[in-house]
Order: sequence, then structure tokens, then C-alpha cells
Amino acid sequence: MKKSLTWGALFLVAALGGCETTTDRGARLPQGTSVTRFHLGQPIARGEIRVEPSSEGAASPEFGQEEAAVGRELARLGWTVSPGKTTTEQVALVRLNQTNRPGGGLVSELRVRIQRRSDATVAWEGHAETETRAGSTADRAALVDRLTAALFRDFPGESGRTIRVR
Repeated sequence: MKKSLTWGALFLVAALGGCETTTDRGARLPQGTSVTRFHLGQPIARGEIRVEPSSEGAASPEFGQEEAAVGRELARLGWTVSPGKTTTEQVALVRLNQTNRPGGGLVSELRVRIQRRSDATVAWEGHAETETRAGSTADRAALVDRLTAALFRDFPGESGRTIRVR
């Protein structure tokens, strides 16, 4: 099941790659945040959870921004967020990717996966993506907050559907 969720997410990301708004000069404009979420349609148990960087990438020096933003949202949704080196059965794995597109523009994508530590069963996963105009001096902390708020809006969200959050 975990592989099917991951493949489904990758397929949607690839399909969305061609969906964008451009100006008459071809410059991409941000149109809000694209959010896609996957879950099994069953209630997700709330309990102790720890926010950690995903194993797909090492924690950046700025990981504290993602950890704080995701932790706030999880606490709002009823989890008890355990800081530090506490080991919990539930873990929220977080990854922020930022890349430049050819022709200008910065794409930022936040991925979060909530899973059991003991058997790596995924209860929920999602990603939020937005674009910043070329030359923008966007505040990274504000960007992470915006992506996180969009990702967890109306949690758990409709599984497999991509929405636009403005």
C-alpha cells in the first residue's frame, strides 16, 4: 500500500508539471499553492508524534522552521508533539525542496508523511507546492508557514485530489 501511495503522488506531481499560468511574455506567475494528499479514508489516530526530516534528505540547517510549522499544525489537529530526541510510535517525516525553474522562478515543495515508526505504515501523506517570482526575496519562514497551512487545511482532505489554496 505504501508503494501505491508514493507512486500515486509521483504521478500527480508529474501530471501537474504542465499546469501553470503564464504572462504574455511567458513568465510564470504564482497562482496559490497546489496541495495533494493521500490517505486510506479511515480515522487517523492522534497521540504522541515527533517531527523529523525525511530519510530522503538530510536535515538542512533551517529544518527548525519546517519542524516548528508542521508541529504547530499537528498540535492544532490534536497530536501531542514531542520535541527533542524522544522516540514516538508516530512520526511526521518532513522534506522541503526548493529549485529554480529554467527562465526564472523558484519552486518550493513541502512534503509530509505521517507514519508508524514500528512498521512504516503510512496513515497520511501530502505535498504542497508554490512558485515564487524570479528575483523575489521571499522570507523562508513565511514561505514554510504558508505551505504548511495550505497542506493541513481541511485535514485530512480528499485523498488523491489536487486542490489550489490561495
